[in-house]
Amino acid sequence: MPKIDESRPFLPVQIAVLTISDTRTAADDRSGDTLVELIGTAGHKVAGRAIVRDEQHAIIARLRAWIADPAIDVVIATGGTGVTGRDVTPEAFEAVFEKRIDGFGELFRWLSYEKIGTSTIQSRATGGVAAGTYLFALPGSPGACRDGWEGILRWQLDNRLRPCNLVELMPRLREHETMGRGA
Repeated sequence: MPKIDESRPFLPVQIAVLTISDTRTAADDRSGDTLVELIGTAGHKVAGRAIVRDEQHAIIARLRAWIADPAIDVVIATGGTGVTGRDVTPEAFEAVFEKRIDGFGELFRWLSYEKIGTSTIQSRATGGVAAGTYLFALPGSPGACRDGWEGILRWQLDNRLRPCNLVELMPRLREHETMGRGA
């Protein structure tokens, strides 16, 4: 069973929080607030926060800006992962992914099934990597954000988790860009 190796120093990561909604504002963004609280409590830094409409081009633009920012290691989005006509978050994320992390969505739905049963099939939570930045999209409820953080991200974004975690892979995420260049 995975465990935290207390002999290793904790390394905080820089995380941006993106809320995708046609109706939320900074005053009533409960899901974004939940993520910000959980990130801070875990010892990480909130490096950015934004709300964008359920419009693929707007989501892609925000993701690309944060991917290009060397001060941001991870983007966690909330909202727009359902199956309605306005839910375009997974499509926007797919447009910028270099690699998908299929296990993220699979594990999220498995954990969610324990709480909401078969309704979890409506979630298109997804994860991936682009230009060395981890990208994760969660459903738009505070409960789903809490489940995704507490059940998956909290652990995988802690460099002390053994046997492995996403943080220790960060230095290697862009190695494909230098392959074949020679020394």
